[in-house]
Order: sequence, then C-alpha cells, then structure tokens
Amino acid sequence: MKMKKSKSEIVFLIFNYIFMFFAMIVTIYPFYYVINCSLSNSLELMGARGTMLLPKGLNFEAYKTVFNNPNILSGYKTTIIVLIAGTSLSILMTSIGAFLLTRKKLKVRKALSYMFIFTMYFSGGMIPTYLFVYDVLGLGNNLFALILPGLISTYNLLIMRTNFEAIPESIEESAMIDGANDIVILFRFVLPLSVSVIAVMVLFYGVAYWNAWFNALLYIRDKDKFPLQLVLREILLLNSTESMMSDGAGTDKFVIGESLKYATIIVATIPILVIYPFIQKYFVKGVMIGAVKG
Repeated sequence: MKMKKSKSEIVFLIFNYIFMFFAMIVTIYPFYYVINCSLSNSLELMGARGTMLLPKGLNFEAYKTVFNNPNILSGYKTTIIVLIAGTSLSILMTSIGAFLLTRKKLKVRKALSYMFIFTMYFSGGMIPTYLFVYDVLGLGNNLFALILPGLISTYNLLIMRTNFEAIPESIEESAMIDGANDIVILFRFVLPLSVSVIAVMVLFYGVAYWNAWFNALLYIRDKDKFPLQLVLREILLLNSTESMMSDGAGTDKFVIGESLKYATIIVATIPILVIYPFIQKYFVKGVMIGAVKG
C-alpha cells in the first residue's frame, strides 16, 4: 500500500521537476542550437539573431563539404586508432597497476601508492615532458606520443584498486589452492568480477583520448596525422575553413565557413554521444564500487 505524500513533499517534487526541466533545457539547447546552425542555409544563418528553434532554410551542404574534406577523414582515422589502442593499453596497464597495489605480500605497495598519488599533485612540467617524449623516447611525429604520456591516470588507478580490494579474498585463496598464479587470478577472476568499473574506465579513458589535442599540437608535425580535435581546433580558431572549400569569392567562403564550423562540431561530437548510452548504465555502479576511500 502506497503512503500518501504530504503537501510539503508534493511541493518539493513539483519544484524539483520544474528545476530539472529548466536545467535540461539549459543543457540541451546549446547543442540543439549548433545542430540548427549546421543545417541552416549559409546566407540566412549570417542574418540570424537570438534563439533558433528551427534551421533557417534546411541545407546539408556543410556536411557534404565536411565529409569530402580529407583532413576530417584523416583526423577521424587517427583519432579512432589512438582511441582503440590507447584505451586498450590504458585499461591493461591500469588493471595491472591496481592489482599490484592490492598484493599484501608486496612490501613496497604503500610506498608505490604514495608515489602514484604524488604524481596527481606534482609533475615534471611541460618542457621537461616535451624533451623526454621528443628526444629521449624519440616519439616526435609518432602516434605513440599521443598515447604513452597519459597511459595511466592516477585517479582511475585508485578507483580500480579500491574495486579490486572489495573482491572477497576467499576467491583468490581458492584459486591459489588450485594452482593459479597472480596473472591467472587477475585475468580469469578479478577482471571478470569488475565489469562495471572497467566499463567506467573505458568511458573515462575513451573520452580523454577522443577529446585530446594538446599532445598532438606539441608532437605531431604532419597534418595527415592530426587527430580530429586538432583539425577541429584549426577550423574553429585558425579560420582554416577556406582549405575545405573550392575556389570562390572571399565573402562566400566566409559565409560557408560559418556553417562548416557548426557542422564540424557536430561531426566531432556525435560518436561519443552515440556510445555513451551503452556505457552509462555501468557508470554509477562502477564509480560507487570503486569509490576512493578516505
């Protein structure tokens, strides 16, 4: 039997729904506005002012230009390669590092934990890191320069370590009695029991690699190796939309360039928005299970 809600609870729910509705509108509208701009006629878009509830003259020319541009396609290729390789390696190394920090027989595990935490607050700085990656590792103009510097996130490592510590010791003890070593325990017992936190790590690392552009700006020289976000940066900030269009009047290029900027933003954002719902169901559970203890 359901209990009848009091007047104060009803008022709170109404206020909560109204607040969440306006919060949703404020969150969604900027993205909706960009979609409308990308689908608008270029000339009408230049004269548009204020809010835009519908496209100003439906037009798909901006998207045709974007997908016909070799920089966008090569950017997608580079980003997907870095995303798949980087996320896979990051999950692997983070899992190994977190598992190592849960081994009670490892006498230096507390010292290692402090060393990892130290890197959250202090780093060598941009210039020493650049010299190390470019000169010592020799990764200049190499896609590994986009992966190795951020291969392990200390925050993600601590979340995964705490999740591993929550797994009952009896499972590991039973496996060890059957002759399993640490590698077998990690890959055949610990990781299968940590699907939720691994899904969260895939989301964290995947979004980080997808949005990354600064390392590419530092280490990559060839434009055909630029990731998508760096191509997007050039289009938005350096006004390089002229390279995406055929010859024409300068004014026409400027007008078309405005639509191209919005279309490029959508093209760079949609893949993450499509993938996120499939991982979101693991998000809260994974973070709560692997929450960092105080």
